[in-house]
Amino acid sequence: VQLQASGGGLVQAGGSLRLSCAASGRTFSSYYMGWFRQAPGKEREFVGAISWSGGITYYADSVKGRFTISRDNAKNTVYLQMNSLKPEDTAVYYCALDPTLGIATMPGYWGQGTQVTVSS
Repeated sequence: VQLQASGGGLVQAGGSLRLSCAASGRTFSSYYMGWFRQAPGKEREFVGAISWSGGITYYADSVKGRFTISRDNAKNTVYLQMNSLKPEDTAVYYCALDPTLGIATMPGYWGQGTQVTVSS
């Protein structure tokens, strides 16, 4: 499975960005997709995930109400809409895929990161 993330950049605090991640290669009958992030000097942390149907979403407390995950299965793509961005959201964001709920702790597949920088 290959995961290609895009959409990172520099934004001012309070602004918005939308990240995208397209999956290709091996396919599963259904799979979760999600996002993690890693700030400088910190461990990688779970941001959120979405089920195959899109009917179930999970978010870290730190982003609830500000970030929204969605997906387009026809395009094998997951999106992360980030609103009301804060400087502490600055990190490299990674997309992930897993056929199970294990995506929240140890995803089976990772994409390359995309840098998000929020200036104050």
